[in-house]
Amino acid sequence: MAQTIAFGASGNASATISGATSLTPAPDKILANENYLSNANYTFAQQYLPDLYEKEFERYGNRSIASFLRMVSAELPTTSDLIKWSEQGRLHVQSAGSITDRDTIAATAHNFRTGQTIVVTGTAGEEAKCYITDASAANSIEVATYATLSLIDSVALNDGLGPFDATDTVKIFVYGSEFKKGTSGMEGSLEADFESKENNPIIIKDKYEVSGSEMAHVGWVEVTTENGASGYLWYLKSEHETRLRFEDYLEMSMIEGEPAINVSGGIVSSAATAGMMGTKGMFFEIEENGNTTSGVITDRDDLEAFAKVLDKEGAIQENVLFVNRATGFDIDRVLAAQNSSGASTASYGLFDNDEDMALNLGFSGFRIGYDFYKSDWKYLNDATTRGGSDSLIDGVLVPAGTTTVYDQVLGQNAKRPFLHVRYRQSAMEDRKYKSWVVGSAGGAATTDKDNMEVHFLSERALCVMGANNFMLLK
Repeated sequence: MAQTIAFGASGNASATISGATSLTPAPDKILANENYLSNANYTFAQQYLPDLYEKEFERYGNRSIASFLRMVSAELPTTSDLIKWSEQGRLHVQSAGSITDRDTIAATAHNFRTGQTIVVTGTAGEEAKCYITDASAANSIEVATYATLSLIDSVALNDGLGPFDATDTVKIFVYGSEFKKGTSGMEGSLEADFESKENNPIIIKDKYEVSGSEMAHVGWVEVTTENGASGYLWYLKSEHETRLRFEDYLEMSMIEGEPAINVSGGIVSSAATAGMMGTKGMFFEIEENGNTTSGVITDRDDLEAFAKVLDKEGAIQENVLFVNRATGFDIDRVLAAQNSSGASTASYGLFDNDEDMALNLGFSGFRIGYDFYKSDWKYLNDATTRGGSDSLIDGVLVPAGTTTVYDQVLGQNAKRPFLHVRYRQSAMEDRKYKSWVVGSAGGAATTDKDNMEVHFLSERALCVMGANNFMLLK
């Protein structure tokens, strides 16, 4: 069952990016004055040539945001348009219902059986132990109470002021059964509870194009890209950036993807986009089947709330919090406040009073019932992605390790990481990451067009196994 945590205080920190900066890379197809790096733009059609720095200055550092899925997931091939798996259901029988009279509880589509013993609890702390006398109705059960005269009447008063009132909302769970001597066995049986999950891959594409003439241009600048490549060919610089941007899109599509719904105005209702289905990304799956938080982390109670949710779900011992910078600082402040002298002397741990000591004001993790490791997520901080918008998402809690599921293709149980990517692959076609060159320049000789086109393609989907173990911080 998905749960929502509301943290103590509410509020949002904000930051302003000033200056006329260009935050979205936009490589041009031609080499023009606007492609150069100076505010005044280099131009050679003047009397005095500028003092040209040959090397490009990397003012934004490493601009790629793709790293999250590489850290927490695996990649596995698939040959189908649809990926299906089954996840275990709850082991014990429980349901929600309401009191309808002294001996009847309304419980829609229940799995209770005659002879079972149950605990009935109310929202105000009421509780009664009961014996199911008749569970044959589809939407209700008849019960007999053990320590009271009925669900409504108490033994002591017997005046309508018993443990429950009529129409009270209750929760019910089975704790055993009881039968008289010489009676028949339990009627009926319970089938294993499971939930079938599925997702479909999407095709992701990109392209870089440059004309043959521009490839022969001599006005190159020495550049270095995020993956360590360097050189003097401007078109190669743009091709590298297209490739890096495409790799980011592979991850972002798996995180942000959302399935299309066939309604008026939706993507599948348009003739131009008919057949496009979308895909279930990580944020969507956690919203639908996982847990969410709201507000700002302000005290220890907010951190304890994580453990309380995990107790009710899979109880995975090790978990990683991928958060934006503001949430990371919130957690650091709460952890620092747990030290008895943290508010005044900031003695967070043992140190030797070295005069050159630098005080570390951050924490890499904490333990409250479970182990939580904290890591900044660049995707939530980058000014061109979630960090540059009024994003509602502050972070995500991801369980570490693997889970066992029934793979309907293999026909057997299989261990899989909680997060993993499935890409299309067969004996004849590998669509994990395709790249090819067409045109008549740059070594290509496939068309009569005087250019070079570098195409990129991938077909993939993200499988979020056990979304009930994940948590979205909002």
